Amino acid sequence: MEEIRVASLNCWGLKYVSKDRHERIAAIASAFSRSDYDIVALQEIWVEADYNQVRDKVSHRLPYTKLFHSGALGAGLAIFTKWPIIATSITPYSLSGEPTDVTGGDWFVGKAAGSVTILHPILGEVQIFDTHLYAKGGEDGPEYNRSHRLVNAWEFAKVTRQAAELGRYVIAAGDFNSIPTSLVMNIIRSHAGLSDAWAASNLRVPPPSGVVSPVEGVEKYGVTADSPLNSYRDSKPSGSAIIRKFQGKRLDYILFRQPSHISDKPGAPRLECRDSKVIFTDAIPGNTCSYSDHFGVEATLVVTAFKEREDVMSDHAVLKNTGSAWADTPSEMTLGTISEILGALQASYRISQDRSRREMTVFVLSTLLLSCLIIGSAWVPLPWVNPICILFTIFIAWLATTMLYEGFIFGNWERKTLQNVVEELEMYKKMLVAERSYEGFGE
Repeated sequence: MEEIRVASLNCWGLKYVSKDRHERIAAIASAFSRSDYDIVALQEIWVEADYNQVRDKVSHRLPYTKLFHSGALGAGLAIFTKWPIIATSITPYSLSGEPTDVTGGDWFVGKAAGSVTILHPILGEVQIFDTHLYAKGGEDGPEYNRSHRLVNAWEFAKVTRQAAELGRYVIAAGDFNSIPTSLVMNIIRSHAGLSDAWAASNLRVPPPSGVVSPVEGVEKYGVTADSPLNSYRDSKPSGSAIIRKFQGKRLDYILFRQPSHISDKPGAPRLECRDSKVIFTDAIPGNTCSYSDHFGVEATLVVTAFKEREDVMSDHAVLKNTGSAWADTPSEMTLGTISEILGALQASYRISQDRSRREMTVFVLSTLLLSCLIIGSAWVPLPWVNPICILFTIFIAWLATTMLYEGFIFGNWERKTLQNVVEELEMYKKMLVAERSYEGFGE
């Protein structure tokens, strides 16, 4: 039985910002060079020299590689594979934060979904996706706080679904910055029809009855971020109920699916998940720091032939009856889910309008003040005041320019993107309603 071993890791490779980056990247490269993975997907591998270091180390096992470029600072995404790459593509996300959010940085790096299409000896064309969704917004509070991430999820679900409709097997990995029960992951699993490798191989694990230990959080519930076992976790007590309950969050995933209409080909092989676990939980050799601020995740996918599949599927049916903490969702979004997404995006649209009005007001006031400063500088009686006026004038000019860009250019950009997604979802909702009405009429 053919196996495909997949691994994913957020490397936390920000230049000048990430702690112990050189030591950690070297350790990550060495670890992957000794591994038996067939596909490796990395996120936050921002520095090309770091990518080259990993590529050179793993080239004996994974000779085919792709580093994706997007935004001003790069997408930070890389894929390494055992099999030949026959095509590559990148889909930059339409929304990834605001240009004034310098500390967050998502807008500058160009969040995206990168993919390579490989030629597998049994499956044929397999499209492998690597992504890192918008981070800001957390899990708490109203969904409109996560509107940019919802847009990312919708765009990611569309491209992965399209890959399957082209007759390709799909494997997707990355840091989705979302817990399994979130609306974001609901979109990705349901609209794209993707199966969660962790959920598929940990079906016997029931939801916790209370607070779990850090080790249980990792081993039983797949925690990859904010774990007390990670040396880079914030030492302050977390205000998140999810983090307190599970001792961290599961944000990193390996997902997979079959080509569309595979049921029409009864002899076609299928992808199934045999095992999935969290990796890179130890400290790097000879040091006390973790490999990254995230743990990684691996999955062993098996290619099952027609006769083998009956046994695999019957085993899965038994497991599914026991329930799971992270159950899969249907292959199409429910009308309630679509309405929830629409409500969040429409609320975000109104918030964007209000913010743009405030910013344009600041722009107008700054322009008036700037005019007064320029005219008034001719009557400044004291010479030492002139340098102060110049500095203040420069600051007001910067403020006016920033507010014009943020309020008018970015504001309109954001709202037009939200409007496009809302219209797509409304059309999708109408299509589902029409299909269900037709099915009901046919009965």
